[in-house]
Amino acid sequence: KKIDGQEHGEEFGYRTVNTELLAWINSRVTGKGLTELISEKIWKPLGAHYDGYYQVDPSGIAFAGGGFSLNLRDMAMFGEMMRNGGKLNGKQIIPAEAVKDIATGGSDAEYKAVFAKGGEYPKLDGWSYHNMWWITNNPHGAYMARGVHGQAIYIDPAAEMVIARFASTYLASNKYIDPLSIPAYEAVADYLMKK
Repeated sequence: KKIDGQEHGEEFGYRTVNTELLAWINSRVTGKGLTELISEKIWKPLGAHYDGYYQVDPSGIAFAGGGFSLNLRDMAMFGEMMRNGGKLNGKQIIPAEAVKDIATGGSDAEYKAVFAKGGEYPKLDGWSYHNMWWITNNPHGAYMARGVHGQAIYIDPAAEMVIARFASTYLASNKYIDPLSIPAYEAVADYLMKK
């Protein structure tokens, strides 16, 4: 089926509305709002040090596609939990199979070819986007969560490394900082692998 005149896999387009839709589906299925679900399923089991806060719309519903405020330490703990297959402090928080599926990423050659064309994300040649995570497909098996204005959690399993990054870059798209940030993450991982 064509969407916006494109066949599936023909062109990549990141859409925040997809995140909103997933949150709405989860809320409808469970009967719980996004904030309650995140608190119950992730934040409390993680042992987060501080409350996280969501931006809300005029009707008071949490905005799933952005506007989540948290402490950098808790953000890093979330990344470490992902690096450890969904487990932290002896607790399985996210199913290991789900984390493995995320980290494996998209293996469809056509999908990767869309990124290789450059387009909106020229530094992501060879990367894929899977289950709302950006997959490097590099030899270390690194993957990351990317937010507007440079927010990031970069996870490198081979280097046993997690980088949590707060930022407030002038332009929202990461494509403007990718030429500096991605090589920096990779350089730190390479340095740690030499130790």
